[in-house]
Amino acid sequence: MDPYKMIEHIDTKNDLANFIGELRSNLISNPADWENPSLDRYLEVMEAWINAMDSYGRNTGDMDVMEPNWRTFAKILYAAKVYG
Repeated sequence: MDPYKMIEHIDTKNDLANFIGELRSNLISNPADWENPSLDRYLEVMEAWINAMDSYGRNTGDMDVMEPNWRTFAKILYAAKVYG
């Protein structure tokens, strides 16, 4: 399943764990789709995206990032895949 499409269905820690598993599978099967395939770069970009979350929320109207929950964490993980 496409990890991006899974995000809107994440409400519990089990949903998040399944999402992380899909993200990992996606990296293994589609490494070229990842802007940040190394752990070092992925974590660096995750940190940057977390620091930019408030602006992202204001600019997009995505209120999930303003009141973090399991879905927000999934968005952070996914954003670190593609954010550059």
